[in-house]
Amino acid sequence: MGSRCAAAAVIATLLLLAGCGASDQGEERPTRIVSLSPSATETLFAIGAGEQVIAVDEESDHPAGVPRTNLSSYQPNVEAIAGYEPDLVLLPASVPRDVAAGLRRVGLTVISQPAPANLDDAYAQMRQLGRATGHPEAAERLARRTRARVERLIAAAPAGARLDFFHELDPDLYSTGTKTFIGRIYQRLGLRNVADPAARRAGTPYPQLSSEAVVAADPDLIVLADSECCGQSPATVGRRPGWQQVAAVKAGAVVAVDDDIASRWGPRIPVFVARAVEAMQLARGAEAGS
Repeated sequence: MGSRCAAAAVIATLLLLAGCGASDQGEERPTRIVSLSPSATETLFAIGAGEQVIAVDEESDHPAGVPRTNLSSYQPNVEAIAGYEPDLVLLPASVPRDVAAGLRRVGLTVISQPAPANLDDAYAQMRQLGRATGHPEAAERLARRTRARVERLIAAAPAGARLDFFHELDPDLYSTGTKTFIGRIYQRLGLRNVADPAARRAGTPYPQLSSEAVVAADPDLIVLADSECCGQSPATVGRRPGWQQVAAVKAGAVVAVDDDIASRWGPRIPVFVARAVEAMQLARGAEAGS
């Protein structure tokens, strides 16, 4: 998949993830799990259920050594999934409803998890996967450990007057509003989202901004979630026309975060929070030195 195509796929998935999903949990411990959710895949391996996983989708690339296949979460094929003879299938809620229904019609147990609205929802999904796979204690430990790391990072974030931020999903300047999982993490950090006005006008949690709008908003920090897919970096941002005068660029408060980490809600949530806090510290450092 080309870098721009990958970015477009991420945007499309994010736009769909606001939907809801039902879950069916089997009573017996599953031994043949198929996961079409990268977030769920990461959680499964983190709670010790990796040996029960026989296949994951093409986007599930963490941790190393997962049984990656050409199964797609964007265009899932019921026959292809059923061909693995799974006793549990994990789906993102963005998949078409007829896919989950088709899998259930052939007798498969399906759990469909929507994008979490906030951190508590993410921890709840970890616990749900623990119960469904026979690892409730390990999942509880993971949820508690992840929460503790996140809360320590938030507590260590710079205090004082609020900072404005821009979260970049791709070079076409799609962003994330506050009413999203990632947006609410920024909100917990006390940051103001320069994409919110565009989100309200467009009626979408993932609005597209113009270059002129970002420059006019003059964010104090910029987080790039398109470094892997699209080669964006603090250097490329600094070369954009007009962006040299943006506060974040002048302060060096532009940080890149792995695209996958920025779009998943599994065990690596603290890594994303740490990068956001780092950008805040850079912005605050520039203020102190001015």
